[in-house]
Amino acid sequence: MDLIIPTISQGLLWSLLAIGVYITFRVLDIADLTVEGSFPLGAATAAACLVAGWSPIPSMIAAAFAGMLGGVVTGILCTKLKIPALLAGILTMIALYSVNLHIMGKANLSLLQVDTVFSLYAISGMSQANMILIIGLITVVLTAVGCYLFFGTEIGAAIRATGCNPHMIRANGVNTDITIILGLLLSNALVALSGALVAQANGFADVGMGVGTIVIGLASVIIGEVLFGTRSFKNCLISVILGSIAYRAVIAIVLQMGMPPNDLKLFTAILVAAALSMPLFQSKFNKRKAAKN
Repeated sequence: MDLIIPTISQGLLWSLLAIGVYITFRVLDIADLTVEGSFPLGAATAAACLVAGWSPIPSMIAAAFAGMLGGVVTGILCTKLKIPALLAGILTMIALYSVNLHIMGKANLSLLQVDTVFSLYAISGMSQANMILIIGLITVVLTAVGCYLFFGTEIGAAIRATGCNPHMIRANGVNTDITIILGLLLSNALVALSGALVAQANGFADVGMGVGTIVIGLASVIIGEVLFGTRSFKNCLISVILGSIAYRAVIAIVLQMGMPPNDLKLFTAILVAAALSMPLFQSKFNKRKAAKN
C-alpha cells in the first residue's frame, strides 16, 4: 500500500501531460517538442506565483495560461512562418528554457515552506499522499470530461479532422492554421498544468525538470493504447490516463528490482520503441501464422 498510492497519484498528475501529448501526437498528427519547455514553464509559473503569495488555484490558472502562450508561439511558427512542426517545437522549447529562468529568478525554486494546493486544501488528519491522490483524481476526471465534451463540438471536430485529413477540412472552408494553433494551445495548457501539479507535489520547480517529458508522454500514450485499446475517443482518453498510471507502475517496479535511477530515461526510451514496434511484429507474426495454415 505504501507504494501503490504514490504510484497512482504520480500517474494521475502526469496523465495531464499524457493527454496533452495525445492531442498533438494522435489528434493533430504533430510531433510537438514544445512540451519539454511548457512542462517546466507551468511548474516555474505556479512556483513563482505561490512564492509571491498567490493562492494555489490562481497560480495553476496562470501556469495553464503560460502553457497556452507557449503552444500559440509554436503554432504561429508552424502555420504562419511555415517552419516544420518538429523544428518549431524545438525552437520554442529552447526559448522557454531562458523564459523559465527569468520567471523563477534561478534554476530551482523550493516550495517546502509554501502552501500548495495539496497542503492548503488538505483534510485534517489526511496524509499528503492521499491528498495528492484525491486532487489528482478530481483534476484528471474534470479534464477528461472537458476534453471529451470539447472535441465533440464543431470546433473540436474540426481540430480532429485537421489531423485526419487537412485537405478535406480545408475544402470545407475551415482555416487549418487556426485549428492547429488551437490544438497546440490546448495541449500545452494541459502540459503546463501537469507541471504545476507535479512541482507542488514534489515541493520544488526546476528548470531542467522538462527533460524527457515527451518520451514519458509518448510512453503513457503508447502503453495505454496497447493495453486498453482505441475503440473510440472516450476510450482513448481513458486509455491514456490508465497508460500513465501503468507507466508509473512499471517504473516503480523496476526501481524496486534495483534499476539505477540514472537508467530510467534509457529504459523509457527502450519501452516506447518496443511499444511502437509491436504492431509491426504482430503483423509479421500474423502473416507467418497465416502462411503456415
